[in-house]
Amino acid sequence: MKKQKTKTFDFLLMLSPLLLSGFGVVMIYSASMVTSVIIRGEPAYSQAANQLMWLVVGIGLFIFASYFKYTIYQYLTKWIVLLMFLSLVAVELFGVNLNNSQAWIHLGPFSIQPSEFVKIGLVLYLAAVYTKKQEYIGDFFKAVLPPLVVTAVLLGLIIKQPDIGTAAIIFAVACTVIFSAGIKFKHISFLILVGVVVLVAVGIQLVTDTRIARFTGAYHPFTDPDATGYQLIQSYIAIGTGGLSGQGIGQGIQKLGYLTQADSDFIMAVIAEELGLFGVLFVLGCLSVIVLRGLYIAKECKDPFGTLIAIGISSMIGIQTVINMGAISGLLPITGVPLPFVSAGGTSLVVLLFSVGILNNIARHVNYQRYQETEDADIPTEEKPSIRGWSKKRNRQRQLS
Repeated sequence: MKKQKTKTFDFLLMLSPLLLSGFGVVMIYSASMVTSVIIRGEPAYSQAANQLMWLVVGIGLFIFASYFKYTIYQYLTKWIVLLMFLSLVAVELFGVNLNNSQAWIHLGPFSIQPSEFVKIGLVLYLAAVYTKKQEYIGDFFKAVLPPLVVTAVLLGLIIKQPDIGTAAIIFAVACTVIFSAGIKFKHISFLILVGVVVLVAVGIQLVTDTRIARFTGAYHPFTDPDATGYQLIQSYIAIGTGGLSGQGIGQGIQKLGYLTQADSDFIMAVIAEELGLFGVLFVLGCLSVIVLRGLYIAKECKDPFGTLIAIGISSMIGIQTVINMGAISGLLPITGVPLPFVSAGGTSLVVLLFSVGILNNIARHVNYQRYQETEDADIPTEEKPSIRGWSKKRNRQRQLS
């Protein structure tokens, strides 16, 4: 029995996020040890210790989600939506403003970011709803529109904080899940058109000198190297000086007050400087394994609900990685999106580990089904039990008795 259970685990999907998370703690210590002492007046290990604490919590949730049957979430959608809505309203009422965004809530000594929980919550909600509506998925007003209203309300609350980076991730993940659910192409085209109009309208309302500076700083950093382009230029310097093998862990220069947010949004620049191309490829390799394994699980899963969840979680991690890498390389504006599993941020780490735990649970389900099919195939046809044969045998036993 133990051998059978062992075969159902996806060890690549278990090992990759745990390796990344542990590696992240080490790099957070390296990136923050000087600024923790000089700027924050804290011990050098304070940021790393905080991340390690959240990692322990995340591993606990990872184990729980790996064993908790994922199909149960299908019956909890109303509670999931209610919790998402109430948490975002709580941010609006009691939230703390950090970095020009009211996105956090203080719970004693801890700070949590509810919008991170909305990422996985919305994936579970959309997957459950569109699975139930498969029989009439072609009906736009009955099947497609109602979940979009819920999504729009949640996105509106996140944009109001404002947290544009998280809103962009959630919007992209929601579009991916909706597209994968099998809605008609004409409905997809209509939604894209409406989405573009809404984004333009919201963008006009949110335009400020600071946000315009993010675009000019991303695409023309050297026109204002001391202000709007400063952060990206420091990132370029860190990446450029790393070479193949880097300066050595702990030996980076840009983290010493030159590169702000070195332990969170720009931690990949520190990795590039200290560990070089090899360090960057290690991180991207682990992230690619998680995303590709997730998509493979989605393809192999015969349950539509599990398929949509796997697609949603995989796209969430992949899209977040692309946005973070785009920001540090100047391909995208800086939006404050952390690198999955590696950047400092307890809420993000816990949510990601919980999400991959769900993904691993789906993988266990898929692998167990495959294992059962293999076992059944090994039984000779004449020895395989059948309902009809079992019924006849049962009737004869009753007659004899």
